[in-house]
Amino acid sequence: MQLYSFVRAASSNLQMLIKIATNDFCVPQFSHFQTIIRELYDFCAPNSEGHNASYIPQLAAVDPSKWAISVCTIDGQKFNIGDVDALFTMQSTSKPLTYALAITEHGPDKVHDYVGYEPSGRKFNLVILNDNNKPHNPLINSGAIAVTALMKNGSCMPERFMYINKELSRMAGGVNLGFNNPVYLSERSSADRNFSLAYYMREHKCFPPGTDLHETLDLYFQICSIETDSKAMATIAATMANGGVNPITGERILSGPAVRDTLSVMHSCGMYDYSGQFAFKVGLPAKSGVSGAIMLVVPNLMGIAIYSPRLDEQGNSVRGIQFCQELVKRFVFHNYDSLLHSSAKLDPRKHLHEDRVQSVVRLLFAAKNNDLNELRRCLIANVDFNTTDYDDRTGLHVAASAGAFDAVRFFIEVAHVDPNPLDRWHIKKGEISPSVEDKSLPKFNSFDADTVRSPNKLRDFVKKEKKEDPETAMN
Repeated sequence: MQLYSFVRAASSNLQMLIKIATNDFCVPQFSHFQTIIRELYDFCAPNSEGHNASYIPQLAAVDPSKWAISVCTIDGQKFNIGDVDALFTMQSTSKPLTYALAITEHGPDKVHDYVGYEPSGRKFNLVILNDNNKPHNPLINSGAIAVTALMKNGSCMPERFMYINKELSRMAGGVNLGFNNPVYLSERSSADRNFSLAYYMREHKCFPPGTDLHETLDLYFQICSIETDSKAMATIAATMANGGVNPITGERILSGPAVRDTLSVMHSCGMYDYSGQFAFKVGLPAKSGVSGAIMLVVPNLMGIAIYSPRLDEQGNSVRGIQFCQELVKRFVFHNYDSLLHSSAKLDPRKHLHEDRVQSVVRLLFAAKNNDLNELRRCLIANVDFNTTDYDDRTGLHVAASAGAFDAVRFFIEVAHVDPNPLDRWHIKKGEISPSVEDKSLPKFNSFDADTVRSPNKLRDFVKKEKKEDPETAMN
């Protein structure tokens, strides 16, 4: 690339270039993350349980062996593996997106005048409303139909569909989304229950005034028949993870409250009758569809799209569920995983050796400051008390050099560390290394176990060392 071309490219992507130069990405070790995703992909691939959705002929005819995973982080890092170019209709994965668009357009209060936000505890397509005669939530059929009625209400049908398709395309980073007309026609021809549900809702005034019932249902079927692939869906999920801002284009598409409310409902209601178990086992917002897609969101980090057509009894992708469960076994992604304490799970947000560096810093500062409470916390967190800094200095070195006799006693008696460690200059605890200028520090060259176990003896030892050191005595 010539200098002029580079300058032009850099001027429009300066922030990204800085991230690249400093490796300041939300997943700094992305290649390692990709390796683990590839392992999970291969682990789940042999699973051939489940069957394609059969009530729509076009879905039943899809190759059941299709298997794809796509990842997009909020910094635009991407990884794709498998049949990522395979097209599928969005089906119910569109429901949280139309809900978010409706809240962005109308605000949460108006939307929630027509739909609730709690699990129904019943099948997603039952003719049932909550105690307030509203659909329980926007991720079941009744709620999604009510939300569809709100979108650009008053505009003509072509404008309404074009608006929704355009907004979904913006969430996907500008990718053109297709439309599967045969699926739409099949959905429409087998929609007796949805028509019954819509008439029941109209009886209970669940729609805005002036709603055309048949137009609303047609638009609902059309939205479900929008066609995409796992790559575009991962970017859509990343837009949700990024608070409504597309990570590729930088455009704000959804409002903050819309994303917050949508992720909350996805967490509690997004996986049909498996939603409660999914929230318990996986602990992430997700939405599945009968085409075999799962849209998974790791808030403030990434979006993941999973596609495999074979479904379980609840209508969720069998491989998709397995992948999600394996994912949270490897990474601290579950909503209630602790990010504060050491864990066997990996945190992809962290740089290489970040946990060890933080542990060393905590330990050495606690040793220097004679902070027993922090030392106890380190012990509970399974911090290695024999760990060293870049000069091979242990916490015992630091505690002894600082005269922190309580910390010294803790290291030897409680943590049971090596009592005579050597740093890079082969200097023992309490001796002053060549890099230390302060010669007034006490020198704990040797002390026995009895001294360590007795606070009074240890204090006397410190006083004696200070008194016998001529430089210390002068001070």
